[in-house]
Amino acid sequence: MINLPIKKLRPGMVTAQSIYNTKGASYLTRGTAVNEQYISRLKKLGVTSLAVTSMTPAFTPRPPDDIIGEQTRIKAIHKVYDTFHELESTGELNVEPLTGVSENVLNDILSNRNNLVQLSDLRRHDDYTFSHSVNVAVLSTMLGSLCRYSKSDLLSLVLGGLLHDIGKVHVPTDILTKRGRLTPNEFSLMKMHPELGEENLKHLSVPNADLLAIIAGQHHEHLDGQGYPRHLMGDNIHRFARIVAIADVYDALTTQRSYKPAYKPHIAHRIMTRCSVGQFDLDLLHLFFNNVAIYPTGTVLKTTMGYAIVKKSEFGHTMTPQICIFADPEQKLIPQPFDVDLRSCPGETVQTVVEDIDLFPLCYRLNFDPAQLLENYDAAKNRAESVPDVSAS
Repeated sequence: MINLPIKKLRPGMVTAQSIYNTKGASYLTRGTAVNEQYISRLKKLGVTSLAVTSMTPAFTPRPPDDIIGEQTRIKAIHKVYDTFHELESTGELNVEPLTGVSENVLNDILSNRNNLVQLSDLRRHDDYTFSHSVNVAVLSTMLGSLCRYSKSDLLSLVLGGLLHDIGKVHVPTDILTKRGRLTPNEFSLMKMHPELGEENLKHLSVPNADLLAIIAGQHHEHLDGQGYPRHLMGDNIHRFARIVAIADVYDALTTQRSYKPAYKPHIAHRIMTRCSVGQFDLDLLHLFFNNVAIYPTGTVLKTTMGYAIVKKSEFGHTMTPQICIFADPEQKLIPQPFDVDLRSCPGETVQTVVEDIDLFPLCYRLNFDPAQLLENYDAAKNRAESVPDVSAS
């Protein structure tokens, strides 16, 4: 996958992301072959770039399967929007519409157990809060299912994830959307949202309302006591809140915001495992990243053997995917690309992920689009057809 400027899109390229409006209505769904009308519409919407599965229309691999269906995700975003908006405008919190969509989310996850979480958040949305809430619910429930929780507990995790940030309704919008660093006073107001959300949820007349309130109130606590709002430590933090905390941070890191780019999964993994010591439950964190592709299918890597594209990532082996080497370390095209299972390679084989800004010129120099290797094309046969069109401005 590569994130291309809109001016570089060509009809026939396949989208690797979806674009929604605030209420969850879809402008464009992932896996769609774009045409001139789509490209024109994206420009009018002010979309400046789009993730696609290849750099040319000559090769059109499908994006990896999601762990919930597109319609389920759209409906969930819409219901979260309605719930938050109603609380903000009337002061009344009605979570009944979310209970049905929670069932849909859970059923999709349980039906797609074999689908590794392959993507960072490659979905654009007019309002971060609503799509973030759905992503957190999905990732939390995925992790809860790996812990073999009951269906009742998993439904609580879905609903708890959807509502974990409900307290942000009470935080001024200019603070939520501020591009720069928050001032100490602004951050103090932001840090109130867990307690405000807990207060909203604990009075609900629904099953497990107390658990929903705990998740909202504790999802920013750290195991070492350095979190907020109560500086809880260790076992004083509910296990469900620890799960939601991992999903919350992962999604925040891998989502583009007005003040930061979207970090790729390997960067999120590095931050969460190496730079956040004491923050997370390490057993849960290890289980999480065993089931989230650190190098998603289609990622181009620089390895000790040369340049490669990730063809497959498996549960429990997300650091060592199956790859196809297509160029040597000096960036010379290999006549016959070959597959390597990194599980069989000793030591640190992966040196870095080739960033989008470097991938396009690399493939242009090689006269080769590695996306064709995902479709089992013969590399030599298609090489002449796969030159990325970089002439248009």
